Amino acid sequence: MAEADLKQKFSADLKQAMRDGDKMKRGTLRMLISAINNAEIARRDVLPEADILGIIAKEVRLHKESIEAFQQGNRPDLVAQEEAELSVLQAYLPQQLSREEVVAAARLVIAELGAQGPADKGKVMPRVIAQLKGRADGRQINEVVTELLAS
Repeated sequence: MAEADLKQKFSADLKQAMRDGDKMKRGTLRMLISAINNAEIARRDVLPEADILGIIAKEVRLHKESIEAFQQGNRPDLVAQEEAELSVLQAYLPQQLSREEVVAAARLVIAELGAQGPADKGKVMPRVIAQLKGRADGRQINEVVTELLAS
């Protein structure tokens, strides 16, 4: 799916949410489209699909952090809203990779670059993140690369 296809899908889904009167989905999609448009304005270019997926992944991470904060603050009403928005966002992300798949991808990049230890993490991380953008959490990628380079 190309970036234009993704953006068209968001617009079509937004129109459908408006027809259905689904305020929560409408608001979530508007927020997502706005974030993509802002990133394109900042970059002064159309975003590739990987970057759009990265924006969605970032929004998912922010929603998860908000859910944790609202749970600690004993705000079940806000938790429910964030969880509903999170489910809408997650529907647009590709299937997330398992830890084993992230390990395999990181091993390939490490072997490709000939990385030897923790000092080479700066070379490995950008390549792995670019490969797995939108399909794996950055924190998980960081943990895996750190473990592999330490051993």
